[in-house]
Amino acid sequence: MYSESDLQDAVAAGIITPAAAQALRDHVARLRASPVVDEEHFRLLTGFNDIFVSIAGVILLVAVGWLGNLLRFGAPDHQPVFMSGLLVAAASWGLAEFFTRQRRMALPSILLLAGFVGGIGFALFALAMQIFPHAGDSQASLILSGAAACAALAAWVHWRRFMVPITVAAGSAAGAAVLAGLVMSVFPDAPRIGFLLLLGTGLAIFALAMRWDMGDRARTTRRSDVAFWLHLTAAPMIAHSLFNLLGVLNGQEIGAGRALLVVALYIAFGLVALAIDRRALLVSSLAYVLFALYALFRQAGAVELSWALTALVIGSALLLLSAFWHNARALVVHGLPPVLTDRLPYLDRAAA
Repeated sequence: MYSESDLQDAVAAGIITPAAAQALRDHVARLRASPVVDEEHFRLLTGFNDIFVSIAGVILLVAVGWLGNLLRFGAPDHQPVFMSGLLVAAASWGLAEFFTRQRRMALPSILLLAGFVGGIGFALFALAMQIFPHAGDSQASLILSGAAACAALAAWVHWRRFMVPITVAAGSAAGAAVLAGLVMSVFPDAPRIGFLLLLGTGLAIFALAMRWDMGDRARTTRRSDVAFWLHLTAAPMIAHSLFNLLGVLNGQEIGAGRALLVVALYIAFGLVALAIDRRALLVSSLAYVLFALYALFRQAGAVELSWALTALVIGSALLLLSAFWHNARALVVHGLPPVLTDRLPYLDRAAA
């Protein structure tokens, strides 16, 4: 199985010509009866060996972390928990030198990135909590912010070395955690401010994703892969914060008006998803619209059939949207002003 990234690398290495690569893309598009620009490619698996290596890597990293947790220095009861994170980060970097830099394996590279960035962040947070064991909520938020800043720096170093597409999203999420920690240290008992902050950082990451997307409107370079992971990071932040601010899934019954508002927001997310040719917003907000439709059917009197009707409506709508994605997207894009359409992904390869 060869991915779009492999095709790009072959063109860059001069193994095949750009025209031959384009002909292959067009051939695959005809076989799938779907334009390549609407496929939203991203590389996750190149074969079962990716899964095999990933399982082995996770087992190794768990073992390394476990051993690091058992290390003792000085007094017998002193356990430097931060050593687990440091050892996991070091092992992840060492494994990435082979499986990412040489073998270019997608899924193991993602897991090793998470091990390195997460290990650095965990180690520094654990070390700070050991130094300040009686830190209050505000101090803990500041410590979390500092650890997230170091994790963001670790993501930047990892990107400079390995350039794994998901790294930019990991660094952006860490940057959002830095800001969240700073704000929550000032307002520790204000959950609404937390959701507003989550919405703001989600929109900022979404804007960053669009910047990467606009640099590759044909979606044939690594920029598109980076944008995919950024959209996947921003979408749940936007959806979760918006629907929580509306009071959805807070343990209370939602009225018909609020449920209709949720459905309207989901339709708006669908229009945005069609315009930018990204499906992450639709997937991230799916649970909320399911709950809203369920509430509407219950209030309409279909108590026993509410879940079945909800699943039938949403499942059918999403399948129809997938089947006619390109046609629906063309309708949406053609209705936008040229100042926007000139920045969105191409509708066809001829334009590319």
